[in-house]
Amino acid sequence: MSDYIEFLQEVFDQFGPITARKMFGGYGIYHQGLMFALVADDTLFLKADAETIPLFEVEGSGPFEYEKNGKVTKMSYYLAPEEIMDDREFAAIWGQRAFQAALRAKAGSKPVRRKKKL
Repeated sequence: MSDYIEFLQEVFDQFGPITARKMFGGYGIYHQGLMFALVADDTLFLKADAETIPLFEVEGSGPFEYEKNGKVTKMSYYLAPEEIMDDREFAAIWGQRAFQAALRAKAGSKPVRRKKKL
């Protein structure tokens, strides 16, 4: 695990325990088994949705983007405000916002139903 990921455990200590899993050259950051953040190039992005995107925009934060086959894809994770790195209470607030966005996204996804074989 990178030093940055270990540092994030301290950043989010008031929010609650977090875990990290390697993914696509970065890390998925989880709380209670649900991914609420991602880390790419030692940069933290938090889960966002229609309810929280305006809060990120006020902070001047934009979405995580990556390029594949000449096409830019934006994800529903936004750059975390820099202040959370120094303010644990602020980090807890933003962690909770991201976690709630992840919960809303999970609730909105419908399970895949398999057809019964006859």
